[in-house]
Amino acid sequence: MSSSRDRVEDTYEIQNDSRLDELHSKLRTLRGVTTDIYEDVESQNQTLDGTRNTFQSFGASLAQSSRRASQAFGLGPGDSIRLSHLVSLLSLVSSFRSWLFFCNILGS
Repeated sequence: MSSSRDRVEDTYEIQNDSRLDELHSKLRTLRGVTTDIYEDVESQNQTLDGTRNTFQSFGASLAQSSRRASQAFGLGPGDSIRLSHLVSLLSLVSSFRSWLFFCNILGS
């Protein structure tokens, strides 16, 4: 009777060990996925920071160009705002076209 009971306990121990190994394997996989997600998020944050810095620099440069153009053409305060809007609009259109161009290249 004791021998039968020992075999059942051994069977349960083997099953438990097998299940623990499966669980450990799943946890390793989950940790790998979590690490990959973290690294991807960090990379995207760096890209966003770089993009923000680029646009801030572009905005400052655009404002300075607008002021210079206003001075060069002798435009008044109201005229410089319209010129600034025009330059901004042309820059946005150009940026959008560049973005479409690169999306088409990357999508191909």
